[in-house]
Amino acid sequence: MLVGLTFIYASYHKIIYPAEFAKVIYGYYLFPEFSINLIAIFLPYIELFAGIALIFNIYPKGAVIIINLMLTGFIIAISINLIRGHEFDCGCYRFGEAGHKSSALLLLFRDIGYFICGIIILKVSSKNKITS
Repeated sequence: MLVGLTFIYASYHKIIYPAEFAKVIYGYYLFPEFSINLIAIFLPYIELFAGIALIFNIYPKGAVIIINLMLTGFIIAISINLIRGHEFDCGCYRFGEAGHKSSALLLLFRDIGYFICGIIILKVSSKNKITS
């Protein structure tokens, strides 16, 4: 439930302020310019729908797989920027100064923690299907 709520919450500012989110994506220096607006528009809705699906148990396995795929991308993006020594606005929950307050290393560990939670959810749901 926590993972689903986190992704719903994370999608809010991105949906309301897609232009600001596009600036954050650009600040990672990882994506070609033509893709930035598409990512800024579609990623928040994927986060929102995957979070809702997980909370309401609508295709929870699929929702967790989608969430873990996003987390893999986030972990890679954060890791690359950590290796580069590049400071960046996470864009996770807020933009601007509020986005800079989190340590990139803490963001990395947080996302790894959510990823592990996703794996646990998958294992538990698989065991429940076997015993049912």
